[in-house]
Amino acid sequence: MISAGDFRNGVTIEYDNNIYQIIEFQHVKPGKGAAFVRTKLKNIKSGGVVEKTFRPNEKCPQARIERKDMQYLYADGDLFHFMDVESYEQIALDANSIGDSLKFVKENEMCKVCSHSGNVYAVEPPLFVELKIINTEPGFKGDTAQGATKPAVVETGATVYVPLFVEETDVIKIDTRTGDYLSRV
Repeated sequence: MISAGDFRNGVTIEYDNNIYQIIEFQHVKPGKGAAFVRTKLKNIKSGGVVEKTFRPNEKCPQARIERKDMQYLYADGDLFHFMDVESYEQIALDANSIGDSLKFVKENEMCKVCSHSGNVYAVEPPLFVELKIINTEPGFKGDTAQGATKPAVVETGATVYVPLFVEETDVIKIDTRTGDYLSRV
C-alpha cells in the first residue's frame, strides 16, 4: 500500500479496479481546510487520462509492473514478434498494444516489454537509436536564419526533422521519447 502523500511520477497504483500510472501530482495546502493531492492518472490498459484528488493519508495498493528485456524479431502484418533472450520464448503482440512505440526500432533490437499480471500493455523502445537516412531533400545554402530543418525518412519508415546539412545515407542518433534528431554518427 502506498499513501497519496508518497505519490511520485511514474508510480503505478490499483484504483477503481483499474491500473493507473501517475503522470503528474501536486501536493496542495490551501489556506483554509485540509491538504490534498491532485493527480493526473493514465489508465495503462486503455490509455485514457483522468484527474483525481486524494487526501494525503488515503492509501492505494501499488501495482506490480514487470519490465522484461526482449528482442524485437519482426513484424508480420498486424503482429509484432518478440523473444525473451534468456528462455528463447517468443510472444506476438498486436498493433493496439504496441501503438507507435516501435517506429524507430529496427529488427533484432532490444526493447522492454511491460506487463501487469501476465498481460502486456506497453513496449518501451531504447531511449536512443542510430538509424540511416534513406530519403531526404537537399538543403539550400543560405536558408539557415532560423535554424532550418527538413524532413528525412529513416530506415524504419519514420519521418524525422533534421538540420539542412544532413544528407542521404548519413546515420543519425534519435531520441525515441520525442522523435527528435540529436546528432550525426
